[in-house]
Amino acid sequence: MRYICLIYNCADTDGTLTPDETDELIKAHFAFDEELRRDGIMIHADALEMPDKATVLRVRNNTLAATDGPYVETKEHLAGFYVIEAPDVATATEIAARIPSARYGAVELRPVRTLTLPD
Repeated sequence: MRYICLIYNCADTDGTLTPDETDELIKAHFAFDEELRRDGIMIHADALEMPDKATVLRVRNNTLAATDGPYVETKEHLAGFYVIEAPDVATATEIAARIPSARYGAVELRPVRTLTLPD
């Protein structure tokens, strides 16, 4: 089954890591990524830019509205994600718990919903 691991950082702690701590975290992510690739678990992973680089799009009555920046004020923001394959939620939880950023923020684990084309 496919799962997505959503990595959330807290606005209170963003930018509080030293350059050495940041480098160590990035190195830990690269090592973790390589481990997941080698084991055939990781489908895709990426870090995301800060929320102030986001654009929120809405289409209402065939009119596109775009808003720069995050939609809501929140203490946590989406910082990155992993898409993984795991046989069950227990295994997915074990994998997600090893994501290096979980030590500083939070990781939300969610099964990917498979949509089928209606007749």
